Amino acid sequence: MKYDISFKHINRLAFPALIAGVAEPLLSTTDLAIIGNIPQNATESIAAIGIVGAFLSMLIWVFGQIRSGISSIISQYLGANKLNEIKNLPIQAIVISLGVSILILTITYPFAKEIFEMYNASGTILEYSIKYYKIRIFGFPFTLFTIAVFGTFRGLQNTYYPMIIALIGTFTNIALDFLLVYGIEGYIPAMHIQGAAYASVIAQILMATISAVLLLKKTDIPLKFTLPFNTEIPRFITMVLNLFIRTLALNIALYFGTSYATNYGDAYIAAYTIGFNLWLMGAFMIDGYSSAGNILSGKLLGAKAYQTLITLGNRLIKYGFLFGLLLTLIGFIFYKPIGRIFTKEPEVLQRFYDVFWIILIMQPACAITFIYDGIFKGLGETKYLRNILLLATGLVFIPTLLLFDSLNQKLYAIWIAFFFWIIARGVPLVIKFRKKFNPLISQKK
Repeated sequence: MKYDISFKHINRLAFPALIAGVAEPLLSTTDLAIIGNIPQNATESIAAIGIVGAFLSMLIWVFGQIRSGISSIISQYLGANKLNEIKNLPIQAIVISLGVSILILTITYPFAKEIFEMYNASGTILEYSIKYYKIRIFGFPFTLFTIAVFGTFRGLQNTYYPMIIALIGTFTNIALDFLLVYGIEGYIPAMHIQGAAYASVIAQILMATISAVLLLKKTDIPLKFTLPFNTEIPRFITMVLNLFIRTLALNIALYFGTSYATNYGDAYIAAYTIGFNLWLMGAFMIDGYSSAGNILSGKLLGAKAYQTLITLGNRLIKYGFLFGLLLTLIGFIFYKPIGRIFTKEPEVLQRFYDVFWIILIMQPACAITFIYDGIFKGLGETKYLRNILLLATGLVFIPTLLLFDSLNQKLYAIWIAFFFWIIARGVPLVIKFRKKFNPLISQKK
């Protein structure tokens, strides 16, 4: 049987996934751009959003791994023509993740002050961080629900509906940001950083609602929880736990980056926050091709189409690298205007411009790493992903950061460490992929 991995088909999956993937960092980036232009305490507000964003990203990335687990299993069963056997898996996974999200909300809410003090926040930045977090955290369960539904759609080889949901959520968030942050004189008071938080939560609730409706209306996947648990639940939990540990390692790197930037001073953490959100946006744009790799690799593995799988990996490297190169080029063309979108503070802009070039030249390397990351998730190789990230964080990122920090390189230290970290994650994945599937092709022949 022939499987379609043409440029047209890959992009039919990748482009909607790209749009959907950009939604979450775009929500945060929108908050930054609008908050960065308020008339009072703009720098402190940007810093607070950056600190809270780092912590929320950790929660979302750690517990949002349900998407990859669901997508991998569904796509493999779809490739093997056994979809009926796992129809009750998504809702069971959703219920498990929602229970965990409510527990996290309950535990972290009363300790917001202590959490953000760990990020070296103090004074006005700490006060703003607490206010922002105590609103934003209520969107967390809705975000996990949406992520799980996105995983289901991806497993079914559908990236169109997640794109529609993400676009609606993003535009809603932007509109509400303007409305609630700046207010309307005589009608709605200007709520500044709290308004940005309310805008994000409302958008997350809307996205979860639309996700549920589309899943029920457009697929045969039920949202009624039933027992006993599906036989794939143990494998799903194992995959998610591996990705959980892996993402903890990822967030150790993010924690060190945010903590060190905060310690350097207000202008440094504000500049780092802008750079970090732009880096995230680039990563999630590249994630379109990563998602295509995730979706197609699971299906091809289920069908035992190993030669097609190797060809897919080769093509995705080429497409992703060129896309990363395009992001680099665009960034250098609009180098100065990009910074001015987020802030007019001269010191913050200078710190940002000093290091933005490192973020830009990382993009092609990020593309290859993220694409193979997606492929390995689709293959269910979560244990290997876990081990690689643990080693990259412990043996590459942290030592590099400590070395360059000791040389007083400040933001340079952070972004050079991230660059080496990306390379240390990507190279082993490419090697492992080829070593695993080239022999399988020979055996099949």
